[in-house]
Amino acid sequence: MATLEFGIMDGFGDIARYATAAEGYDQHIRDAVLGERLGYRFYFFVEHQNATFNYVSSPSVYLASLARETTALRFGPMVYQLPMYHPIRLAQDAALLDNLSHGRLDFGAGFGIQAHEFVRWKLPFRERRAMGEEVMDIVLKAWTQDEVTYDGQYWSFDEALPKPKPYQQPYPPVWVGAHSQQSLDYAACHNFHVGQNIDVDRVVAEKFAYFRTAWRAQGHAGPEPRTLLARHVHVAATDARAREEAEPELLKGFFGAGGLAAGLAHTRIGHGGDARGTGGERSPDIDERGRVFQETGRSYDFWVDNGLALVGSPETVVRLLKDQQQRVGYDVFLAQHQIATMPLEQVTTSLKLFGEEVMPAFR
Repeated sequence: MATLEFGIMDGFGDIARYATAAEGYDQHIRDAVLGERLGYRFYFFVEHQNATFNYVSSPSVYLASLARETTALRFGPMVYQLPMYHPIRLAQDAALLDNLSHGRLDFGAGFGIQAHEFVRWKLPFRERRAMGEEVMDIVLKAWTQDEVTYDGQYWSFDEALPKPKPYQQPYPPVWVGAHSQQSLDYAACHNFHVGQNIDVDRVVAEKFAYFRTAWRAQGHAGPEPRTLLARHVHVAATDARAREEAEPELLKGFFGAGGLAAGLAHTRIGHGGDARGTGGERSPDIDERGRVFQETGRSYDFWVDNGLALVGSPETVVRLLKDQQQRVGYDVFLAQHQIATMPLEQVTTSLKLFGEEVMPAFR
């Protein structure tokens, strides 16, 4: 197993508690700066449009601010929701961000999982994969070609002149937020890295193993792509204190404050067609993801027993991490210390203890 690198998976469900959103963003940037000083190498967050739990509706704008406050931290959204972007604008914004940060952007690519997010923008949810793949194809061309002429199903361009080119050549690392076999195959075909944050450990291990096999079958030259796992993490002085602080926040659900669908009941569109929020789509993977969302709002033990949350003293978390990495197999671990609306002082203590007493055990 490769040397483990660490990062922060930031959650922004706490923004509403600040007097202004500006104060919340300032605090999250301070946390990222502290993380950089402690040795965290990566900083990611989730993009969801039309979601009640996420306040980073313009990832590139937020990251441009972060770029000027940091010097070494690598960052990006995990993921940009590709079907929701104009591809040339996305390519240019990302390339500009890569230049502003002197080559510290990691580009996360994803397609979306919630129907209502698309319905509210009158985008065809069932066509999101085809749309997203077309967007990514155009982004890569915009990064590597002086002009882009393209005639696709969703986008067409006649000698577009994208500027600037990325600082990193030929372009920033591309990560795919991969949950389905289709996404894993897509990443393997294009030699992209993959990240995961929802499935239980057993399922992640199976998917990462499948991805590596699929990647080898493509016959790519060069090093094997990296695998990344994001988990909720809370570290405190003792196991008992860590649980006391983390349990009530974890029981607010996977995305905090009641879960992915929280806050939609008052809207006319609601979940976008069905209670599960998938526009009627069903698959074993979708059903399993729904089970995870339900159980994390019901059971603290479900979180811990399935590796979805690592909670305890520094010594306990070191042990849990070593065991998990051995079983699951990943190169990058992201710790989400901001769990739901956990008080800031507890989040900061966890971030510091993880950086000062957990990460050194893996160097």
